Formats: sequence, C-alpha cells, structure tokens
Amino acid sequence: MLASFHGSAQSGSLSKDLHLAATSLYRLLDFITDELPRWRDRSDRKPATSETSLTSQVCAHLNSAARHSAGWDFLQFRVEEPDEQTKGRKIDLVPAPCGSTVWIEGRRHADFDTLLPIECKRLPTPKGKDRDEREYVISRHGSTGGIQRFKAGHHGAAHKLGAMIAYIQRETSMAWDTRVSGWIKGLVESGQPGWTTSDLLHLERDDKGLQLAVFRSSHTRESGLPQIELRHLWVGMN
Repeated sequence: MLASFHGSAQSGSLSKDLHLAATSLYRLLDFITDELPRWRDRSDRKPATSETSLTSQVCAHLNSAARHSAGWDFLQFRVEEPDEQTKGRKIDLVPAPCGSTVWIEGRRHADFDTLLPIECKRLPTPKGKDRDEREYVISRHGSTGGIQRFKAGHHGAAHKLGAMIAYIQRETSMAWDTRVSGWIKGLVESGQPGWTTSDLLHLERDDKGLQLAVFRSSHTRESGLPQIELRHLWVGMN
C-alpha cells in the first residue's frame, strides 16, 4: 500500500495533485508483483495462452485491484499504449494517473502520461518463421526483443525504470533464468555491439509456492540515453 503522499486540491480542475517519493515506483512494482499470482489464480479467469489475451486480463485485474486499494486508487492501467517518444511503437502495459496529477521528482504526470513502461513476453516464445526463441532478450528478425527494445530506446526512452512481465508456460523460472543468462552471455561472447555482462539478470525473489520470481537488471542505452533499470516479474502459468 502507498501510504505516504501529500495531496492538495487544484483550483479550477477536477483532479488533485499527489506528490510521491522517488521510491514510489518501486512500491508500485511491488504492488503489481503481488497481484500477478492473485490474477492467475482467480477462479473466474478465462483460460488464455496468447500474450495479448493474458496482458489484457492482467490489465483488467490490476484496475480492479487498484480501485479497491486505499493506496493505489489514483491509478489506471492501459494496454497497447503509444510510446511517449518513439512514434509507431506501443507499450504492452502501462500504469497512469486516474483523475489525479502525480508528481515524482519534480516531473508531472497527468492521466495521459505513463508512470513506467511494462513489456510482456511468453516463455517459451511461440514458434513461427519470424520468431526467435530468444525474444525475451533479442530477436534476429528485427527490434522485437524485450530487453533489446529498452536498450535501443524504442521503449521507455523517457524513463529510467521499466519492467518486464514473463508468462512462464513451460518449465520453471530458474530454468528460464539459466536460459536467458545463456542468451545474454552468447551475445557478449559473439561481440554483439552494446551487450556486456552488465546486462545479466540478478535474482531478487524466488517464491516457488506462488510460482513467482523477481529479477533486476541495468542496461546502457543508445542515442545518449541514461541507463535504464528493469524489474523482471515472472509468473508461472503451469
């Protein structure tokens, strides 16, 4: 729950100002993380396997959860939101203010602004002639890799913190950690420009009972952008 913010009525507006601490985005990620197994285990959730359907379900659940939370009821979640700086690119899932103006470190966020970008991926990647099994990290067929998009600044160029949700549909999170680490190390060993061992994921939490794992990573970016930190939220769907 987000308990520490300062609100003030804004004259001539239907919204109110909320001034949040810099750490509030990490607490927002904690909220999303805790809701993922609750979403998965809902008895009224319709079976789904596609990334689009799963992300739409997550969005609906998070909107409901936020509405019933005393700490996050100023939020809304949206899917397929246009990136703020890269035209033609869409972010899978974004939290945004709802009826409030949110200030974080002096930056203003209104209803139309993304608080942080979230990319969603299935593990394993679905098979197809234009698919790459490494798509969580990178794709040989273009800039469709998850981490790749953030490093290139195609996603979240206006942000220093982002997230990735993985729907694990086969094997365990630890098995996928080994595989993802191997893909990144392979890029480093092959001399792929811009990739180093600093791009590796680091485990923060592994709850085998909930089939939930959290990793963090930090990545250099192109075009002079500052580093971006990513939180990786992996939920088992088995």
